[in-house]
Amino acid sequence: MIKMEKIGVGVWEVPIGSYPGMRVPARILSSDKLIGGIDDNVIRQITNVATLPGIEKYAICMPDAHLGYGFPIGGVAAFDAREGIISPGGIGFDINCGVRLLKTDLMLDDIKPFIKRLVGRMFSSIPSGVGKAGIVSLNKGQFKNLMINGSSWCLANGYATDDDLVYTESQGRIEGADPTSVSEKAFDRGLSQLGTLGSGNHYLEIEFIGPRGLINPELGAAFGLRDENQVVIAIHCGSRGFGHQIATDYLRLFNQNSGSYDFKINDRQLTAAPINSPDGEAYYGAMACAANCAFANRQVIAWQVTKVFERVMGKSAMQMGFKTIYDVAHNIARFETYKIDGRDKKVLVHRKGATRSFGPGHKELPASLQKTGQPVIVGGSMESGSALFVGTNLAEKDYFGSTVHGAGRVMSRSQAKKRIKGDDLMRQMARRGIMVKTGHMRGLAEEAGFAYKDLDEVSQAVDNLGLSRLVAKFSPIANIKG
Repeated sequence: MIKMEKIGVGVWEVPIGSYPGMRVPARILSSDKLIGGIDDNVIRQITNVATLPGIEKYAICMPDAHLGYGFPIGGVAAFDAREGIISPGGIGFDINCGVRLLKTDLMLDDIKPFIKRLVGRMFSSIPSGVGKAGIVSLNKGQFKNLMINGSSWCLANGYATDDDLVYTESQGRIEGADPTSVSEKAFDRGLSQLGTLGSGNHYLEIEFIGPRGLINPELGAAFGLRDENQVVIAIHCGSRGFGHQIATDYLRLFNQNSGSYDFKINDRQLTAAPINSPDGEAYYGAMACAANCAFANRQVIAWQVTKVFERVMGKSAMQMGFKTIYDVAHNIARFETYKIDGRDKKVLVHRKGATRSFGPGHKELPASLQKTGQPVIVGGSMESGSALFVGTNLAEKDYFGSTVHGAGRVMSRSQAKKRIKGDDLMRQMARRGIMVKTGHMRGLAEEAGFAYKDLDEVSQAVDNLGLSRLVAKFSPIANIKG
């Protein structure tokens, strides 16, 4: 068992020397309530991350952390852009899995008479589940264009507005995408998946501001959130099989070539390549392709959601006040600059199940977000809803501009399925006023609320640590699951 030391409010540390090969300390961000629920294997994983070449300051474990592949989910680490590494295990298989939050001016009473039709239409219009094909047909040339341009491709092809891009992380396009670094197998898997939700914990959810859910009315008003019972829509998905295949391809390549790198890895799941090596550069180029496709995927789904609401409600999106609050990635690596040891240093920040959290005044944010900071969308479970935060300057100063991405699991999917059946869970949720539509009942059981940490406790830990500031909490009324 690796011992941790509490070094401040909500901060535990595994110091250098506690584990062979550590280059920096491992920091676990949590709370007195949540810390006991962090598995020893999670601590082992983040301590292994602290041994990787070129890592800066410390390896970070967020309050929603749980066991992952290589990095824990909720793991953050920054590597020197010249001397560090890039690791698929620090990004994840579902590259740029993320969340988009849409605001409306509709109230709960406005949509209640239409909820079954809305859910039915969305379920039939937005394919969900393993291997489903999307609503947009692409040839290889168009798909390459999409890989390079991300959400800009959607704007050029009528699936987005200028505002959608303004309120998407990096305008929905990561530079450096290189389709020549993508395998034919990945091409084939991704070609037909634009506009699809996927499976697992991915969801399309209709939510509303619950009782006392508007925590910071001033910040809420800046995003168009003004009233209890106001309706929002959350979209959680990523790059689907395309990103998964890219991660699989490069894990295999890095393992094959590991003998040619001038470092050793403690954990095979953390296999990595030097950032500036041909292998590392190729993976970054392919990873950026998947990230751009994920931004575009959420954009097309958002476009389709508005069309369903227009048809069912008989009003235009403008009349209903549809607007993208923000779209954030939480499985990605980004080149960013931070002050380290008194000087600015370019680093490659790996966020695995963690969200960017830029504070007020950050140069990458649009003018309209300069005072508020970047919106941060945090998913709970399909029974608890989600929350909206804003980023902070403290997160930039201390934790590479990062915060949580969700509530985080407390039990495995197989454990959850042993405790409840999908159809029983669906009936329980219906009695509580939450409609669920899915094509996979066993998958539904995996996502039961009891399988996740308490979102309120995670939110409190985040607020106390200053990683991001809570703006509003949303309750679910309807959920589409893959």
